[in-house]
Amino acid sequence: MKIAQVAPLYESVPPKLDGGTERVISYLTDELVRQGHEVTLFASGDSVTCAKLVPVSPRALRLEGPHVIDPIAHHIRMLELVYRRVHDFDLVHFHLEYLHFPLATRCTAGTLTTLHGRLDIPDLMPLFKEFRNVNVVSVSNAQRKPLNWAHWRGTVYHGLPVELYKLHQEPGSYLAFLGRISPEKRVDRAIEIARKTGVELKIAAKVDAADRDYFDSKIKPLLANPLIHFIGEIGEAEKNEFLGNALAVLFPIDWPEPFGLVMIEAMACGTPTIAYRSGSVPEVLEDKKSGFIVDNLAEAVHAVKRIPHLSRRACREVFEQRFSARRMARDYVAIYEAVLSDEKEFTADKLVSFEPPAA
Repeated sequence: MKIAQVAPLYESVPPKLDGGTERVISYLTDELVRQGHEVTLFASGDSVTCAKLVPVSPRALRLEGPHVIDPIAHHIRMLELVYRRVHDFDLVHFHLEYLHFPLATRCTAGTLTTLHGRLDIPDLMPLFKEFRNVNVVSVSNAQRKPLNWAHWRGTVYHGLPVELYKLHQEPGSYLAFLGRISPEKRVDRAIEIARKTGVELKIAAKVDAADRDYFDSKIKPLLANPLIHFIGEIGEAEKNEFLGNALAVLFPIDWPEPFGLVMIEAMACGTPTIAYRSGSVPEVLEDKKSGFIVDNLAEAVHAVKRIPHLSRRACREVFEQRFSARRMARDYVAIYEAVLSDEKEFTADKLVSFEPPAA
């Protein structure tokens, strides 16, 4: 199958540091190539892939700093490049949320869109009603609830290459927080859990410009506690040791998380996760097997004490069974085939019903 993957340009594929969407696109693209498909990736020029790369911008836009004033301009140009070549592909798989919808409805090739973000924003409802025939995929069943009437073709959980992380048999002595500093990620809860349990917390997280004031005013004062160590943003090469050497990962979110890649990254290392019950958490995490699902601070504190009762090997087994890149690619291919089958049936119907004009 000839497939185009269209990635956001904010980060490279895979990203140099943090960037969940671009990381998933990388794993999917390379696995599709390994499974014998002909894949073209539209992404930033500093991307590294097994597929054929079409470089749209020289580097990831985030790395260009103040030189990029209008990132949407770069994405509109990318859409033009995609649609100039649309006849080269059996299917075009977009990862741009809704930016391409006006063109997707007019595309002669099969199209599919994975929605990676939150969908509970009121502005989205009229937009998706206008484009309710666009083929979309959710990354969890919970993600689609605000728009459950959209044209969902399936749910595909994220996956990682099985060789990316290794099992760490022995638990470490610290709690880990990995991701992004923002109000909905609730690193303040993680700090409070560490304080109440007396267990060291290591925070590996980036601070986006939009969250700088929140970090400075709400989080930075909490870092004075000797139990808390703020590392900053880390890249893929550092995650294996950071997650694998932890006692547990804390995921104390306060928002409808669409997926939560860190939970399966931790599983791949054999490290359990303690997560608040929100969004995708009950779908991704198996309570009392790959971690603990909690509803409040007291339960989270108690869960830290129960971590030694969990098997790190069982965590790894859950990852291998449910969250491999191989499984993710197979799931997507099944949806690709269903979309293309629908396209063929639609074309056949049009041909059958076609009547030439009267002479």
